Amino acid sequence: MLDLAKEKDGGFADPVDSSPSYTENLIGTLLAIFGNLLVSIAVSIQKYSHVVLAGTKDPRAFYRTKTWWCGLLLTLLGEGTIFAAYAFAPISLIAPLNAVSVIASSILGFIFLREKWKAKEFLKRYILSFLGCALTVAGTYLFVTFGPNSHEKLNAENIIKHLIGWPFLLYLLLEIITFCLLLYFYKQRNANYLLIILMLVSLLGSMTVVTVKAVSGMLVLSMLGSMQLGYPIFYVLLVSMVATVTFQARFLSQASCLHDSSLIACLNYVLSTTFAVVSGAIFYLEFNHEDVLHICMYLLGCAVCCLGVFLITKNRRKAKAFEPYVTMDMVQGVPTIHDKGWAVQPDYNGSFSYGALVNNDSITPATLPVTQEHVTVVPTSQKVTELKRD
Repeated sequence: MLDLAKEKDGGFADPVDSSPSYTENLIGTLLAIFGNLLVSIAVSIQKYSHVVLAGTKDPRAFYRTKTWWCGLLLTLLGEGTIFAAYAFAPISLIAPLNAVSVIASSILGFIFLREKWKAKEFLKRYILSFLGCALTVAGTYLFVTFGPNSHEKLNAENIIKHLIGWPFLLYLLLEIITFCLLLYFYKQRNANYLLIILMLVSLLGSMTVVTVKAVSGMLVLSMLGSMQLGYPIFYVLLVSMVATVTFQARFLSQASCLHDSSLIACLNYVLSTTFAVVSGAIFYLEFNHEDVLHICMYLLGCAVCCLGVFLITKNRRKAKAFEPYVTMDMVQGVPTIHDKGWAVQPDYNGSFSYGALVNNDSITPATLPVTQEHVTVVPTSQKVTELKRD
């Protein structure tokens, strides 16, 4: 009777019969893994579309290519799958699974690399990535296995109870104060540190996962017959979700313009996962029925996963800055500067080979026949001066 009354009041699953919660957690975990894989594939396809357009003289915009639209559709499908996963599993299980996207992106980037390495150079170049992938897989197994196994049915009454509870109100107050202080230093003091920007993103993200889980859970209950769309709290949470996602994207865009993308990916994963797990533990009370051993093993899995993500992102090669170069028009004899044009950027490997041409610097060029009777020899320094003047 006590268990029945508890389930009726708070909407918690019966702690004695854990099979429904285990099944829902499994569904949510599989949906999150599948969604992150789709997002990684979609990003790789869209990047491939941009690379192809940049390497050809195709005047079309990127949004007019089929590959880019294919990537966009896969992105929407993947994000929708992750959104649905929050309705079945706790935040503490879904949020750390973003590491799957990091592993998939690393493997896809490795597969599409068209480089030939010797065995020693290959191991030296990618040993950290392999070690990072292994640690991330091990950490994922740990936090999925020892994560919280209880799940709450998210109807409007339960969500309102959580919203007016003093733990969440205190957490929300501290988060608002911290966010305002960080925003002040970022905007007024020009503190463009990566940690400050990503802290702003993570604080917004902690609210995003709370609202996403609530909206997703209410939608699933409505599909199952218990209509939740008539409650005003649903639309309040929906607007909050859209607003926080929008500002997150804005701050991440600013961070990508100021800092290295690999460092952003690593630090953002660690901070976002930490704040998401804390917000889920406070708002949805996800660890209330867990013992100390399971909590410690879960935290160990998250720590190992963060270390693996750090090793994967640390080994990524930094993009080379574009260097303008000069080519000679063979018809008019006029040098042309290529800054961001259609010509192929010359490969700089300590020689003057261009594109796919083989370096033949050691071969003496053939001498062309001279038809004039008198050839005037111009000094080399004078030629360079005339070329600069032109």
